Amino acid sequence: MPTFVSVEPAAFCQLRCPECPVGTALRDKAASATSTLPLPLFRHILDELSPFVHTIQFYFQGEPLLCRDLPEMIRLAHAEGLYTIVSTNAQALTYERADALVQAGLSRIIVSMDGLTQASYEAYRKGGDVKKVYAALCSLRQAKTKHRSRIRIELQCLRLRSNEREWKDFERLYRRLGADCLTFKTAQFYDYEHGNPLMPSDERYSRYKKQKDGSFRPRRSHRPCHRLFTGCVIDSEGRVLSCCFDKARQYAFGIMTASTSFRSVWTSAAAARFRSVVLHHRFSVPICSNCTE
Repeated sequence: MPTFVSVEPAAFCQLRCPECPVGTALRDKAASATSTLPLPLFRHILDELSPFVHTIQFYFQGEPLLCRDLPEMIRLAHAEGLYTIVSTNAQALTYERADALVQAGLSRIIVSMDGLTQASYEAYRKGGDVKKVYAALCSLRQAKTKHRSRIRIELQCLRLRSNEREWKDFERLYRRLGADCLTFKTAQFYDYEHGNPLMPSDERYSRYKKQKDGSFRPRRSHRPCHRLFTGCVIDSEGRVLSCCFDKARQYAFGIMTASTSFRSVWTSAAAARFRSVVLHHRFSVPICSNCTE
């Protein structure tokens, strides 16, 4: 059984980030544009998985805060003693919502902020307002102080060419902005073979290495894939996916319903076939060819 799971509270988002399936034509057409994870289904998932998992990540492709039941889901998981994480673009993170998340017992919140100015921010976060992110960080800090919470507020920045001049400013300012820690993350691109305008100019901060012929390829890891056995994703419609790289939901192990056992999906024939292919021919699987884990 897995030791952690990601669940997708909502399958839609307000933004149109260029490398996100929700914001582009790569989006899974089978998923409803207004799909949210039903609370009864989450209760069923929690009942089955709480004896085994230590962490629930409340995010996948959509924006988690667009699910009205998110605070209740966090409260239920917290009551089971589980570590809970939310990753958000913070566009809908008002003080009221921040307060609700803190009161629910959320362990950690990741706030994505890929630029300190509107120009650098919207180079990737299309349709977003950086002022809302500043306000959200302030609200989280106020709610944390008010409730004497131990919630970890993490500011996360993708390393992009559009914001590389601000990296040192991020390091200098993140605590003043209300965050407890700062994480820089390399960016995944779908169109990378001939380079991408958003790739950082310093190759050390890119997932992709330039070849002698001028093309790019991922910096691949040749370690065995531990996520085949330690974790999975359950999307807003109940599909059980191998990992977060299955953004188009192509390799589902099965689907969770109120009457379905998670164990039966986790040990299904589809799951066994997928694990076998990845273990023996990992880079023949398209979602694995762009993975650097």
